Formats: sequence, structure tokens, C-alpha cells
Amino acid sequence: MHTPTVDSPPRPQHRTAARSAGVLALCSVLLLTLVATRWSPLISADGDISATTHRWAVEESGITQACRILTDWVWDPWTMRLLCAVVVVWLVVRLAARWTAVWLALAVTLGTLFQQALKAAVDRPRPIWPDPVDSAHYAAFPSGHAMTATVVCGLLLWLLRRHGVGRAVWRTAVTVAVVSVVGVGLTRVWLGVHWPSDVVGGWLLGATVVALAVWTHEHRQPRTHPDTTAS
Repeated sequence: MHTPTVDSPPRPQHRTAARSAGVLALCSVLLLTLVATRWSPLISADGDISATTHRWAVEESGITQACRILTDWVWDPWTMRLLCAVVVVWLVVRLAARWTAVWLALAVTLGTLFQQALKAAVDRPRPIWPDPVDSAHYAAFPSGHAMTATVVCGLLLWLLRRHGVGRAVWRTAVTVAVVSVVGVGLTRVWLGVHWPSDVVGGWLLGATVVALAVWTHEHRQPRTHPDTTAS
């Protein structure tokens, strides 16, 4: 006897995913264009918000230290990728869901490569302060922390939903994901290592990657489903 796993065919969702990917991609391109052309209202808003939050970060050393711990350890991109790697192993070992495991690993990897390529192409300078409270490397746009958290949390939430977890688990997962994605973006601005639009760009691009990945899984999943476990 076989029981369905995470790779059992769900109701068709690829049209919704495709539409979402299109809207998110359009928003991402619009923001990217404004950043690349240094649109004055955006640059001014970035500067005003960043100056205010940096002043608070200098004055509130306790909050700043907490933000550094969260952004460097809890919500660091490598922490997120490690979580993803654990889920990949779980999918293969516990559910025999090889197709989904490969899909998840590729989605996160390609998202990271796209992020790095975009950083190099835009080459936006990070904020510079006479009294910095933290430091970061590489270009500013998009925020790697914000984009990675969005990709990993978004994909894992979709897998949980697809797998049919209980209501309590689902609500807890959504809460943790939202706090993580929003929280890591706020810490990057608070610590003065990103402009606000870098974080918004990371969120938008990360959500675009999630929507495209979901569309790919729904559209390209093999018609035969060897990813089943015996019971």
C-alpha cells in the first residue's frame, strides 16, 4: 500500500503562481529602474529614513546589539540556507520526495546566484556613516538578507501548506516566517547597512523567485510520481 507524500499532485495552481510571478516581477523591475536611475524622490526618502534610523541605532545601543545578533546569526542567509538543506535531507530521507528536494535546492541556489548577479550589475553603494554601528560587504541592492529570508520562508511555507499540516503548526509557521522576513529587513535598515529600497527590493525579488519556483513545481513536476513511501 502506498500513501501520498508531499509530491502527490495537488489542485492546479500554476496559473495563480504565474500571474503572481508576473505582477511581482513587474514591481521588481519598476523599483530596480528607479534605483538604477537614482530617481530623486526615492533617493531622498531612502536618505531621510536611513538618517533617522541610524540616529536611533546610535542612541539605543541595546536594541542595536540585539539587531546585530538577529541579523548575523538567526536570520543570516547562511542560517536560512542551512535550514533549507535540513529540509532537503528530510524530504529525501523521510518522504522519498526526490523531485521536490531537488526543486527546493535548485530554487534557493538559483535565487542566490541571481541576487549576487544583480548586486554586481546595479553596484549600488551602501550607506556611509561617520559613526557606523555595523558593516557589510558587496553592493547594496538588493538586500541579500531580505531576499534570502523571503525565498526560504516562502518556499517552506508553501511546502507545509501542500503537505497539509495542522492548523496550529501552520499558524505558528506563518508567524515565524512573517516575523523573520519583516524583522531581518528592519534590522538591515536599523544597522545602517542598507537603504530601505534595498530591503523592499529584496522582498519583491524574493517573492518573485518563490512564485516562479511554485509555478515550475506545478507545471514541470513529472506525471509519474515515484516519490511515495510504503506504509
